[in-house]
Amino acid sequence: MRALETVLTQKGYVERAALDLLIETYETRIGPRNGSRVVARAWTDPEYLDWLLRDATAAIADQGYAGRQGEHMVAVANSPQRHNLVVCTLCSCYPWPVLGLPPVWYKSAAYRSRVVRDPRGVLADFGVVLSPDTEIRVWDSTAEVRYLVIPERPPGSEHLGQEELAALVTRDSMIGTGMALTPGLSASAGQPPKAAG
Repeated sequence: MRALETVLTQKGYVERAALDLLIETYETRIGPRNGSRVVARAWTDPEYLDWLLRDATAAIADQGYAGRQGEHMVAVANSPQRHNLVVCTLCSCYPWPVLGLPPVWYKSAAYRSRVVRDPRGVLADFGVVLSPDTEIRVWDSTAEVRYLVIPERPPGSEHLGQEELAALVTRDSMIGTGMALTPGLSASAGQPPKAAG
C-alpha cells in the first residue's frame, strides 16, 4: 500500500496532502470510532438502546453518523443467549458511516461462503469461542439493509464513561467476529488473526 502511495504521488496522480486527508477522514471521522460511540451510548442509555433497536438509521443519524452506505441500518444486540454475525454473501455491502472501510477478509469469498455454512467455525478462527448453548444468528447485508452488532458490554466496565467505553468497542465486535475488549486491554491486545478460509 505504501509503495502504491509513493508511486502515485511521485507521478503526480494524487497529492500527498489530499491522500493524507482522505485516510485521516476514514480512520477518525468515518470509521469504527463512529460505531463505537453509538455502541457506548447504547450501553449507558436504555432509551437510546431501545430507539437504536427500533430505528437504527434514525438513532445513528442522531449521533451525526449518516450518509451513503448507511441509509438503511438495523442494529442487533448480542446477549448470552444469542450472538449476531454479519456478512454480505453477494458482494461486500457494509455500513461505511459507522464502521469505515471494510476489512479485506469481509470481502473475501472464503468468509462470505463459509460464515453461512459454519459460523461457529469461522468465529473460532477469529478467536471467539461461544458456549454450545449460544445461538448464532447470521445476518446477510444487502444494498437495502446493513447491520450493526451491539456487542455485550464487558464485565468490569460499569464505572467507565462513554468515551472510555467506546475504546472497548472494536470494528470486529460490531461485525460479530470479535468481542468488546476487557477494560485495561489495549485495542491491539488479544486481537485474533484474520483467517476465515
